[in-house]
Amino acid sequence: MKFRYFDHTADAMFESYGKTMDEAFANAGLAMFNILTDISKVEAVKSFAVKVSADTLKKLLFDFFDELLFLLDTEHMLFSRFDNLKIKGEEGSYSLECTAFGDLASKYETHGDIKAPTYNEMSIKKTESGVIIRAVVDI
Repeated sequence: MKFRYFDHTADAMFESYGKTMDEAFANAGLAMFNILTDISKVEAVKSFAVKVSADTLKKLLFDFFDELLFLLDTEHMLFSRFDNLKIKGEEGSYSLECTAFGDLASKYETHGDIKAPTYNEMSIKKTESGVIIRAVVDI
């Protein structure tokens, strides 16, 4: 399982999972876009380089979501795949790079809107079996 959703008042809450931090971040991006549409139907016909940096992993996750929502708003893109997602660094200086693949939102049935990422209930946990990310986005 890559991600799952939880009931949350007025917002959308989800967890994403990965064997690595990179995989968990990629699955968090997928979970966010799956709120808007069935991402299994979104074709990977256009790509964008995504690069963000931050001083904490939570800020990196927030900025990753924010950059993806910026591309949704400005380029009208829905994303269904994140290739070569790599997180580098350590506490105080992190960077994330990946290639996001997707298609124009106008080609798909969408429902709702994501206004912004939030820090509300955000967590990133390393476990023996991998990484669990919990996030809430304002819808």
